[in-house]
Amino acid sequence: MSIAENLAAVDEQILRYAERAGRARDSVNLIAVAKTKPQDAVIEALQAGQMIFGENRVQESQGKYPDLRADWPDLELHLIGPLQTNKTKDALALFDVIHTVDRPKLVRSIAKEAQTVGRCPKLLVQVNTGEEDQKAGVLPSEVEALVQLMRDENLPLAGLMCIPPVEDAPAGHFAFLKRLADDLGLPFASMGMSGDYQTAVELGATHVRVGSAIFGVRPPLSH
Repeated sequence: MSIAENLAAVDEQILRYAERAGRARDSVNLIAVAKTKPQDAVIEALQAGQMIFGENRVQESQGKYPDLRADWPDLELHLIGPLQTNKTKDALALFDVIHTVDRPKLVRSIAKEAQTVGRCPKLLVQVNTGEEDQKAGVLPSEVEALVQLMRDENLPLAGLMCIPPVEDAPAGHFAFLKRLADDLGLPFASMGMSGDYQTAVELGATHVRVGSAIFGVRPPLSH
């Protein structure tokens, strides 16, 4: 199937699961995750009407998107991978939303650069809902303090994001994240990927991050 056909299929699924939850389709934003995909794939998706894209790396995004914005000014770019503090300036210049704020040092770096460049993307706090040692994200017990720091810095905090542990059923993690976002008065809940976005939509996701279901599975690296 083509990228346009895949997008239509994902959109139909989002509509179905949103309706099941009594939600409007336009309450869910589909982020097409184009990490490792060539610019041509992004253009194909844009031509099919997809305007929101997600990337994992600042450097890769710098090579793919700046010249596309001239032709598609409504293009919206989301950083969904970890952000190193030394890339903060570049990230603030390029992205419209950053989903992976997860530590005080990064908050302070963003606040400082935002003052300098005079703009700041919308920000989401990444929550390590499974409390996994190897995974990025702030522990649930520390979310409130990080949120307060961001508010103290007058940063445009918009919501929370999570990536559940691979071995867990995702529903519990999604329900927890949505409840936490609501309790903190945050409108965005970024949760759900190609394998579980339908569940995320049912449980209140405002943003789902879908890659392989749109662009196809990444080919294995050749040796």
